[in-house]
Amino acid sequence: MTRITMIEHEGWNEELRALTNPEALIPLERGTLRIMAHKPATAVGFVKFFSALRAERTLPERLTELMRLRIAFHNQCRSCMAVRYATAAEDGVDEALVCSLERPAEAENLSEREKLAIDYGERLATNHLSIDDAYTAKLKQHFTEAEVVELGIFAATCVGFGRLGASWDMVEELPKAFQDRDGGPVAPWGQAELVGVR
Repeated sequence: MTRITMIEHEGWNEELRALTNPEALIPLERGTLRIMAHKPATAVGFVKFFSALRAERTLPERLTELMRLRIAFHNQCRSCMAVRYATAAEDGVDEALVCSLERPAEAENLSEREKLAIDYGERLATNHLSIDDAYTAKLKQHFTEAEVVELGIFAATCVGFGRLGASWDMVEELPKAFQDRDGGPVAPWGQAELVGVR
């Protein structure tokens, strides 16, 4: 059971309700906002921040989705792992590609840029101090500085909010495989039932 009481849409403040359409929200977003509604101004800022992050994105959906799912695995954020975005699917992310995230460095269906972005997200999630001058120089061989900033902001958002989501344990609306808390670590690859998103 989710560890923080969720406030339903009709209980949100007017500004937050005006910014959101509950039918268009995926379980991950809906659950997060129902909890963040305890802090209405922060929730409004959260919605605006994510809208700006998405609107200004220049990196391919495929690349960011792969990085997001690998980070979700390290966070063990079941809500994040259960979600698949339609925009990423349109950019070539299917379950065969997601399965390559089990061992991304060895995957033949990932580009060098994708492997590096996944590795960067993984390092932020597990060993951020390994991102030193030499690693940053490697990033700059494959990405512009603006893209490195975009990767960093997106990955940091995934790491932070994914860990927060995992600690809130928002799993009630997820497929059964993601609800089981006693079965050990879960992975986004190899799952039969997922939450598809427009």
